[in-house]
Amino acid sequence: MGYLSDKMEFTFKDGEIIFPNKELTILDKLVLKFTGAIGFDYVIVSGYIAILFGRDRSTEDIDIFIEKIPLEKFLDFCGRLNKLNFYILNAENSKDAYDILKNGLSVRFAENGTIDPNFEIKFPKVYTDFYSLKNTLTVILDQGKLITSEFELQIAYKIYLGSEKDEDDARHLYGIFKDYIDMEKLKEFAKYLKLSPKKVNSVLGDNIV
Repeated sequence: MGYLSDKMEFTFKDGEIIFPNKELTILDKLVLKFTGAIGFDYVIVSGYIAILFGRDRSTEDIDIFIEKIPLEKFLDFCGRLNKLNFYILNAENSKDAYDILKNGLSVRFAENGTIDPNFEIKFPKVYTDFYSLKNTLTVILDQGKLITSEFELQIAYKIYLGSEKDEDDARHLYGIFKDYIDMEKLKEFAKYLKLSPKKVNSVLGDNIV
């Protein structure tokens, strides 16, 4: 059994984080609404996961990798989003949006009448993208479930990004899930991303690498 900073309990076992009795924020409800329309493999990799687990900050976007799906499946997905009052920010139509994805760029969706927070959808391109999509954790809430990537990669990648916000996200996730993290795997990702041991230890406040 684990605890968040406010002593709300969660259980972390076998790739699942059972997080009951969480009072959903407006953002949480929006993310559940959006991901509920996804009928294929996805993974949330952004700072939203730190926010979900108690990090007190705002966000303008939620980054999501999706599996490489054919056009028809993507058009169906866009149709479901349209019925839920989401629209595409950076394309004229769903076909153009799919072309953007195929060209290695991201497509953004938001609720009608808004610009942010928005959902930035991408196909995986590099090793860490594919790893995130294949090696996931399931966060089980009373109102639904969300898919995110392993914290070892998330923490290392946040340190790699290097902004104060990203480092604070890494520190927050590490502080909550330290007892459940595979330290050897965290070291491997830090090495892969060419992070210096000094940098990792400094950000996380621990003698890890």
